[in-house]
Amino acid sequence: MTTAGAWYLHATWTHDFADEPVEMISEIGPDGYERRKVEYFRDGRVGWADEDHEVGGTGLGVVPVPPLEEINAQPEFTASRVAAAEFERAWAARPPAGRAT
Repeated sequence: MTTAGAWYLHATWTHDFADEPVEMISEIGPDGYERRKVEYFRDGRVGWADEDHEVGGTGLGVVPVPPLEEINAQPEFTASRVAAAEFERAWAARPPAGRAT
């Protein structure tokens, strides 16, 4: 279910916050906003969100995603574009709605 004009972002976040994700993969629409996202937490939990669901504490961003250069300028983040197939594999493996792992 790849969206026309979309691109895909993979980011890792190095931090010590127990309740924040350490890895994220998102589908970004042509307008720059997240359309779908899967987040992975240090304790093994997986959360996800789309325009109709928020599972496991994950929600879509409320502002457009900044350029990769801006994300990567923050030392705690490493971000890159990934292929649609990589995102779709993560999306297909997410836990069912109503239940985070």
